[in-house]
Amino acid sequence: MNTKNKNAIILHGTADSPNDFWFPSLKKDLEAQGYEVWLPELPNAKFPNRKDWLSFLLENGTFAENTVIIGHSAGAQIILSLLEKLEVKIKQAIMVSGYAKALRREEGSEKNVDEYNWEAIKPKCEKFIFINSDNDPWTCDDTQGRIMFDKLGGMQIILHEGHMGSNYCNQPYKEFPLLSKLID
Repeated sequence: MNTKNKNAIILHGTADSPNDFWFPSLKKDLEAQGYEVWLPELPNAKFPNRKDWLSFLLENGTFAENTVIIGHSAGAQIILSLLEKLEVKIKQAIMVSGYAKALRREEGSEKNVDEYNWEAIKPKCEKFIFINSDNDPWTCDDTQGRIMFDKLGGMQIILHEGHMGSNYCNQPYKEFPLLSKLID
């Protein structure tokens, strides 16, 4: 991938796939806007391991000044870990139903982080956007979004839309037109 071109990375969450929710629709919208889009199947999504996801992304992704990363739920959280490690500054990070503090831990899953190096993350991204709901059933809610906003600045958007995509809660959320409008 040419690093001078606009590129976007869309990251799904726990137990999800690139075919779920608004991911394919957003990919299509971004490609129509001239983005090269990577929508990977993250390893072992049912029981994600942060170290495995991080290694996979660092080994396979292209990160440059024109990169936009959009993540949902655990896919949003891995963006924070990724930004801690990147050596380049990306253009934009949009975290949908993201969280800053560790949620409940599941057996065999090491997806959660108790604390981030916020000072390392902040200079690695030009623009942060946090989109959370005030009624998220997984507690990836506006309180979690506020923690990230307070640490990193940017923009916080609070909706009343549940998790904005959940197979478990039967929330298909096939389109999310707001996202396309927020991407620079």
